[in-house]
Amino acid sequence: MKDLITVATFTIKDMVKRKSFIISNIIILLIIVVLFNIPNIMNLINGENDTVEGTKLLIVDKDNIFEGTLENLNNMELGYDVQVSNEDVSFDKIKEKIENEELDEAVVVTKKGDDINLEYIVNNLIYVSQMPESLVSALTSIYSNLQISKLELNQEQLASLTPNFTFELKQTEDEEMKGNPAAMMILSLVLFYAIYFCAYQVSSSITTEKTSKIIETLVTSTKPSTIVLGKTIGIGIIGLLQVLAIIVVALISNNLFLEEGFLDGIINFENVTPFLLVVTLIYFLLGYFTYALLYALTGSTVSKPEDIQSANTPVAILAVIGFYLAYFTMMNPTSELNAIASLFPLSSPFCMPFRVMSGLASYTDIAISIAILLVTIFIIARISIKIYSNAILNYGSKMSLKDIARMYKEKNS
Repeated sequence: MKDLITVATFTIKDMVKRKSFIISNIIILLIIVVLFNIPNIMNLINGENDTVEGTKLLIVDKDNIFEGTLENLNNMELGYDVQVSNEDVSFDKIKEKIENEELDEAVVVTKKGDDINLEYIVNNLIYVSQMPESLVSALTSIYSNLQISKLELNQEQLASLTPNFTFELKQTEDEEMKGNPAAMMILSLVLFYAIYFCAYQVSSSITTEKTSKIIETLVTSTKPSTIVLGKTIGIGIIGLLQVLAIIVVALISNNLFLEEGFLDGIINFENVTPFLLVVTLIYFLLGYFTYALLYALTGSTVSKPEDIQSANTPVAILAVIGFYLAYFTMMNPTSELNAIASLFPLSSPFCMPFRVMSGLASYTDIAISIAILLVTIFIIARISIKIYSNAILNYGSKMSLKDIARMYKEKNS
């Protein structure tokens, strides 16, 4: 145990001292702060002015088709500062007002036979494909109400024209999903990148130490299994601290830079329970150990940093397959395939927290999934340590799968 702590401590100190580690983390945290400031940055770019109530819109109704009811648009909270004119305002006059920024848009109302024509005038049609649907609906509603009022209908007749609709949602699936699907997918995506990049650093660390000959000192002073597990634990602690730092900076940025409730439409914080946080932490750690031990294996098979990428490709493919299996089954979270993805050890770290948040996973499902992951970690650890013991002092070219299989057989014999 003492040797394990020593290796883990050495790994942590070595990681923290690296300039690349410090700079990359500073950049990541700065990116988080910038992302939470995007609404403020957009306001600065667009030159938002709090004294302006909305888009300055002129409606020209020279024939008084709406009979003085257009002023009601200002009471509909459409985001427009509406001016109404019953005079014949020419196109050139409207153009001049828009160019002088007295107006943003204009609508000229005319009657063509039985149709009412709305001529929508803006500065440039590149940014506008059609008249806003909200404005069209508002004008249609005002005109319809005007015509209905002329029919002199009683209250019951008016009520029959505009019934009060209520809505209910039901599903045919036996299992009911809770929570916000977008937030759940974001959670899975964050878990994937956290697990993947933390685990990837294990192979990089092992190969770097082989290059600097540090590994020779480690091998002579402790067992290979202690080195593998110690480095995995050390980098895992660093990775967990990185994730916690990102979460803390994100929460602080949310409180400092965003309006209260800005993220409520994206993340339903009522579903973020202590149980979900514990489950997410467990699957982060188990997922990390699964992929970290695989990367420890690939890292020990190469002796030059430039060979790490190609050596890690098989593990990277497995990680991507596991993530996409989890991610795409989220499109139909009550399917059997999603249940399988939550048990399959390569995808369960990304899928099971989703099922917990959505209320689809029972305690039995979670226990079985964790048990499968623990067995998988044990098997991978045994294979990785055995191959690592023979491969770690190899300073030649990158070993092939045939060489790795031969070393494993030799170690067993």
